[in-house]
Amino acid sequence: MTATQLRKQPTASQPIPSTLIHEIIDGKPVYLKNYKEVLSGDKTIEEIMGSSTLQSMIIEFVLRQLFRKLDENKYHILTNEQGLHLDKGNNLSGDITIFESKDLPLSAGNKHYAQVAPLIDIEVDVDIDTENFDSPESYIFIKTQKLLNFGVKKVLWISTSSKKVIVATPNENWQIIDWNKDIEIHDGIMINIGNYLREGGSPFA
Repeated sequence: MTATQLRKQPTASQPIPSTLIHEIIDGKPVYLKNYKEVLSGDKTIEEIMGSSTLQSMIIEFVLRQLFRKLDENKYHILTNEQGLHLDKGNNLSGDITIFESKDLPLSAGNKHYAQVAPLIDIEVDVDIDTENFDSPESYIFIKTQKLLNFGVKKVLWISTSSKKVIVATPNENWQIIDWNKDIEIHDGIMINIGNYLREGGSPFA
């Protein structure tokens, strides 16, 4: 093993930069996917932080439907990994969060995570290291339940690998829906991800 290789080996005492922490769940850090490759020097932080073009285009599609159809005086549609502070040991983030303006008025905007529950949270894929969870699905279930317990009225998880959407609401059975079906986000606003991708010529439809 060369000296360069030795320098790349992470040690137990090596501090992990906070920039590699995606969320905090039950007081424990949840790291970005491939964070160990950053620690070993094989990748930079910038290389693991971004979303894929497919993820970003799906988020864009959902946002377009929301901005076109939701009353801007009644709702805030926030993106860019909106932070949510549930309690002392839980800081989560959302790909798309929809707040009612009465719960989070513009005057309440500050430099901290939101401490009130959004009406709806929408996630696209799992971009974290799941080594401390039984499976990626376990992470999805834990995070979703925490959001519902916090007061979120609907959570949608879009999976580009399974082409399914999990729809979770409080005190009801969660649904797993094919993304080629019409899925309601809120108040009659429907999305059909498979249709959107197919019409655009995407090979992932």
